[in-house]
Amino acid sequence: MRLLLFFDLPSVTKEEKRFFSRFVKQIKKNGFYMLQESVYVKLALDKQIIDSTIEKVNKMLPPNGYVIVLPITEKQFNNMTIMLGEDNSNIISTDERLIIL
Repeated sequence: MRLLLFFDLPSVTKEEKRFFSRFVKQIKKNGFYMLQESVYVKLALDKQIIDSTIEKVNKMLPPNGYVIVLPITEKQFNNMTIMLGEDNSNIISTDERLIIL
């Protein structure tokens, strides 16, 4: 099983930034790795590990913001589709700039 962790924490003031960085360090120390910005994932072997991990995350919550934890099966995780957007560059790839002499 996998445990997905989504969070949205404020990071405007100096104190909020400190809570944000401390939270990220703690979840990494607990075995989470970044899937994308503010989305982390951890491999969990059974329901007991998931429950204990959720308890640990609950204890380290910052005072503001929110955290979502979603357990999913390995099959569901493997069905994830990764989509990448096109590279937006300023190069014109048409004949618009073509000059014929």
